[in-house]
Amino acid sequence: MNFRTLDLNLLRVFDAVMAEGSLTRAAEVLAVTQPAASHSLKRLHEAVGEALFVRGAHGMKPTPRALALWPVVREGLAEWQRALAPEQFDARSQEANFRIAMSDAPASVLTPIFVRAIESRQARVDLRLVPLTSRDPRAMLRDGEADLAVGHFPEAIAAIVADGPPSGLLHRQLHRSHYVCVMRRGHPLADALTLDAFCEAHHVLVSFSGRPHGMIDEALAALGRRRRIVLTVNQYYTAGRVVTQSDVITVLPLSFIAATGTPQRLVTRALPAPVTLPPVGVHMVWPVRQDGDPAQRWLRALVQQAVGREIPAE
Repeated sequence: MNFRTLDLNLLRVFDAVMAEGSLTRAAEVLAVTQPAASHSLKRLHEAVGEALFVRGAHGMKPTPRALALWPVVREGLAEWQRALAPEQFDARSQEANFRIAMSDAPASVLTPIFVRAIESRQARVDLRLVPLTSRDPRAMLRDGEADLAVGHFPEAIAAIVADGPPSGLLHRQLHRSHYVCVMRRGHPLADALTLDAFCEAHHVLVSFSGRPHGMIDEALAALGRRRRIVLTVNQYYTAGRVVTQSDVITVLPLSFIAATGTPQRLVTRALPAPVTLPPVGVHMVWPVRQDGDPAQRWLRALVQQAVGREIPAE
């Protein structure tokens, strides 16, 4: 390949297809026709001397050569952009609208923090919360329904890490918490939460997907034990209301007890030994195509700083 004669616009098409995983979406992002984008890819393949993509059942699948080239190409394009058109987002003078996908628990705890951060900066930005009813925001982000997703997404994060660049998504951990047993003040088990008592108690399960079991049930099953779930809900607030008005108990992340709306009426206890659960990682996830956008970088920095300042790491 003769780099001196290479049309750098071909690299922009390559970068867009890698980020979007689709020739059609890449053409839309670049504001060109699909035939024009396809022609550019063909020219790039000829320049490189081999194909960089193959058509798969779910879009354009990059070859190993493409996966090796993309980080270098992406950083090179970013350097050119910074050198030729350095741009910063001035939140005090520029307007912006952001869509953040969150479920009710992170939204109730984190949104006031975001708003305080925006007001303290006198930023002319508007936030719109997009309902998230599952622990997998990938489709919403890829389809442009949200700019950023914030929450606990264990399976989605694992898939993004496994897929690497072809996932078209990036992530960063904001906070870590851990699970605790939650019950009303004065509950009989507050002073004696043994494994037997935990399993014999009545439980409310918070399940965004509606599944009738959670990680705690898998941990109990590994010990040959099970618990009695009398109610399954999809909101921490609802679970909190039930727990404060009955002897039902639940298991929630410690950092999101405030999402119940009545934390002062609740007490938390460590899970009974030998039950253990992995930490709760709160992440933000965003599309690769928005990684270099100045306004989007400002939003991610604000979210990271606000969470780090207001919710100390455990």
